Amino acid sequence: MALHSSFPSAVWSLFAFLLVTEPYLALGSSRRGPLGLTGNVIIAPPAGMCAAAVAVHGYKCQEFDVRTDDGYILSVQRIPEGRVGGGGGGGKTKQPVLLQHGVLVDGMTWLLNSPDQSLAFILADNGFDVWISNIRGTRFSRRHATLNANDPEFWNWTWDDLVMHDLPSVIDFVFKQTGQKMNYVGHSLGTLIALASFSEGRQVDKVKSAALLSPIAYLSHMTTALGVVAARSFVGEITKLFGLAEFNPKGAPVANFLKALCAQPGVDCYDLMSAVTGKNCCLNASTEDLFLKNEPQSTATKNMIHLAQTVRDGILSKYDYGNVNYNLEHYGESRPPVYNLTNIPHNLPLFLSYGGRDALSDVRDVQTLLDSLKLHEPDKISVQYVKDFAHADFIMGVTAKDVVFNQVIEFFRRQL
Repeated sequence: MALHSSFPSAVWSLFAFLLVTEPYLALGSSRRGPLGLTGNVIIAPPAGMCAAAVAVHGYKCQEFDVRTDDGYILSVQRIPEGRVGGGGGGGKTKQPVLLQHGVLVDGMTWLLNSPDQSLAFILADNGFDVWISNIRGTRFSRRHATLNANDPEFWNWTWDDLVMHDLPSVIDFVFKQTGQKMNYVGHSLGTLIALASFSEGRQVDKVKSAALLSPIAYLSHMTTALGVVAARSFVGEITKLFGLAEFNPKGAPVANFLKALCAQPGVDCYDLMSAVTGKNCCLNASTEDLFLKNEPQSTATKNMIHLAQTVRDGILSKYDYGNVNYNLEHYGESRPPVYNLTNIPHNLPLFLSYGGRDALSDVRDVQTLLDSLKLHEPDKISVQYVKDFAHADFIMGVTAKDVVFNQVIEFFRRQL
């Protein structure tokens, strides 16, 4: 079928929808190359994220390598203070805050707006010690103690492994560096892995509080025709389609697969932004442009399957190997274990902010999440509903500082 000239950005809306990731992947222009990108290589400034996006604004910034217990080497950045010291004392008296991005993007997403609109800079200017995580497989975290990123085994992981390895490793590192419990901020998939981790009691002794923006756990109400087709397509053994362990958003196999999805009956790939992600109210065009110069990032194909299973099953569970014997081998059970969110410590301070126009973190699904937290101590949970916000507004919206970020800062300060 003939595709509209804006097809590259449209298919990225589809991809973002399935992956529970930031929907602004779709906000490109047809002036770019395939998939709305500037080329077929990942743009990675040699000097690292600090030089590319932080120091240029006058902030101090430090780069660290964090090795996970399964050998991945993760890039972590630290903004220890604001441009004028940030107030709140110096050194270890500052509260550490860890920022965790979603899938198909990296820590750059916290830094794309101007300093007075980007959460990482705003936190630093308000006296916090800011740490930015980059999960395995993203451009600054494509290293391993024994494996090469070209090896299929490098990509043999799902978000279960982020729960078991990446998140604990980064949290441990920040805790040892600062000597303090930290506040946590997650967006989209960054909320999913935090909720799963806390439900298993992982690292809760090192986390002071958590702010969850566009929280993702239950996805039963993603019911558009496109969503149904996408979830059904990705749940299958996708590796048989691609023959690839790495799901590279900038590669031809992914583009061809998405074109095939868009050609299916009942699927409209012409105008997906509002229908799929919700109508974001407050995105800046120049920020969208900068976003597409830096993102998207690769993920594991196996991770794609796991995310699709989460959409399909409507529950939060470990990866399903699709075979009773394989599940028995890995879990000792015929079905993958469920992450029981009612096990999250009832005294762990939580702040949840969700939007009325968010088609990914749907209001009804957030209510299901809140129901699972109903035993939480009332004074330990804060919930914010932003009627006009959709998924991307919570991280890139030009009004997010006044609407959401200031509330996050107030919440963190109450944890002193």
